[in-house]
Amino acid sequence: MQGKSRLDRELLDAGEMAGHLVPPGSVFAFLAEHRRELFPDSFIADLFQSRTGRPSLPADLVGSVLVLKELFDLSDPQTADALSYDIRWKVACGRSLDQMGFDPSTLVYWRRRIAASDRPDRVFDAVAEVITQTGILRGRRKRCVDSTVFDDAVETQDTVTQLVAAVRKVARVVPGAGEVIVRVCTLDYSQPGKPGIDWDDPAAKERLVSDLVDDALAVLAELAGPGAPQRDPAAADALGLLALVAGQDVEPAEGSDGTDGRWRIARKVAPDRVISTVDTQARHTRKSKSKRRDGFRGHVAAEPETGLVTECEMTMAAGEGSTDAENGVTMTGRDRFTGAPGSGGPGQEPDAPADTTDSASPDADGPQDARLEVYGDSSYGSGQARAAYRDAGHDTVIKPGPLHPAVPGGFTIDDFTIDEQAGTVTCPAGVTRPMSKTRTVTFGAACAGCPLRQRCTTAKDGRSMTIHPHEDLLRAARAQARTDDFKKAYPTRSAIERIISWTATCHGRRIKLRYLGTAKNNAWLHTRCAAINLRTLLRHGLARRDGAWVLA
Repeated sequence: MQGKSRLDRELLDAGEMAGHLVPPGSVFAFLAEHRRELFPDSFIADLFQSRTGRPSLPADLVGSVLVLKELFDLSDPQTADALSYDIRWKVACGRSLDQMGFDPSTLVYWRRRIAASDRPDRVFDAVAEVITQTGILRGRRKRCVDSTVFDDAVETQDTVTQLVAAVRKVARVVPGAGEVIVRVCTLDYSQPGKPGIDWDDPAAKERLVSDLVDDALAVLAELAGPGAPQRDPAAADALGLLALVAGQDVEPAEGSDGTDGRWRIARKVAPDRVISTVDTQARHTRKSKSKRRDGFRGHVAAEPETGLVTECEMTMAAGEGSTDAENGVTMTGRDRFTGAPGSGGPGQEPDAPADTTDSASPDADGPQDARLEVYGDSSYGSGQARAAYRDAGHDTVIKPGPLHPAVPGGFTIDDFTIDEQAGTVTCPAGVTRPMSKTRTVTFGAACAGCPLRQRCTTAKDGRSMTIHPHEDLLRAARAQARTDDFKKAYPTRSAIERIISWTATCHGRRIKLRYLGTAKNNAWLHTRCAAINLRTLLRHGLARRDGAWVLA
């Protein structure tokens, strides 16, 4: 059942006995006075349907501890110790001086419950409600977007390790799988780790890979083939993982068609490769050609003048739904502070009408303009993203991607005239050709005697190109980037770099994610950004007067 805070104070209440030791204006003093308003009982009411049983920790204690943990970059054991021995934490959380904390595993429990709930970003929402009431973002239309890679704390596994681990997981999770594995498999999977072979012998390694893949296929044929019973989610996931790792990194050996049981490690990396059987949603990605990272990608949107995070999202580092462009659109559309009709954001009725006037002043009265001005680097400027911003009525100050001419120093696509209505493209020499259904254009024989050929193409068959479906938007973006207004406005984007640094580092070192799966890491990112926002609000003079949040 849900626990609730006592309104009466204990004899050795830390706030009464030592509250004067906590610096005024600090986050500790703020939570000591206002934690119940920030995290009322309704904060966790949906997590407890029963009214019987042992009471849980109260909502104000849970919310305060989660915020302080992220604000001071502590591990779970360090957080539990701080609540037991740090007077500032006791004052902030309403504890008595002689009251001990709780076991660190309690924090694991709460993170799991919150991440699996219908409101995994509830801590962020609670602070967003405060931001809305203060009006600090009213009239501020600018949003800077950026992303960073968070390394996963789990070990990146090679193909052999993944296959062994996946078979062992099937043995643990799927009923009756242990007997099947012993019966149909060549290798012994009773022990973890790699089998003992001569790893300097290429033939031995190839035989091992073949045996592992053949064993995996044999197990799958027995447990997941025709006539197999319906599996529970855990068993189905284990079998699916085995099928995935048995196919993502291998290919038939040289001279084999895949039917003779001979396999080898593939000479390429799968674009959406699972890198660990422990955290199946961690992925490879690259910040540059020479620097590979393994983990997740955190996306952040922020208002540059105040430094407040307006939205965030954690995704896989690569694969579907992970690109900067699509997450920039998602975060902008989900912005809690625009006052868009039906958005249901904090402090706004779902059916409240939107004010279509352009309120540029931070002190302007009335609802916030739903139109935003989005600042981002070139990874946020895809044609589809620009179309989405345009359709939503947002303005963009996004750096366009560079053009790569077919001939160094020669013509680019901007030198070609595109007539969308007629479906034609005209080259710099004045030759016009129609676009195909797939939007490709071939000039062919017209290039043979063209005097501009050396500046246009080196292809024997002449110049050909594919026209982007949103080429008009991309061309307009490149023209915008050449203007003085863009050059003056674009440096505003750099404000997000500081906020990304706050989000992704701990005591000067980059954070490694300790939680498994995108959902848990996404809930963590929202909690961390909520803590950063609360600290920023306190710097702006956050206070509570007459039952409302205001800035002093």
